[in-house]
Amino acid sequence: QVQLVESGGGLARPGQSLKLSCAASGTYFRINQWAWYRQAPGKERELVARLSFDGIKFYSESVKDRFVISMDKFKRTQELQMNSLNSEDTATYYCNAMTWLFDQARNLEVWGLGTPVTVSS
Repeated sequence: QVQLVESGGGLARPGQSLKLSCAASGTYFRINQWAWYRQAPGKERELVARLSFDGIKFYSESVKDRFVISMDKFKRTQELQMNSLNSEDTATYYCNAMTWLFDQARNLEVWGLGTPVTVSS
């Protein structure tokens, strides 16, 4: 199976930056698409950014021009650089990957456990 582990969350002041990282582990799989989701207290989980294996990026309107998603294909990692943070970015951020399992010949969507981000003065 494939596992995702996030790191880099924490506390930031408004206007500051944080970088989230996510590493995938396992065997016989390929990552077709990376994504970051977030869930604020009392709200539904929402898509923040998405990055396909061929480099196509999508950002939600709320983070566009402030966040940057990237990946390292060889290391099987992705990052989310978050700039100009504000209080509305406070949430638990989840790493997500759409994978192809070679030994089972099927797709599998995988989630990390989440990392909290708090933006407060």
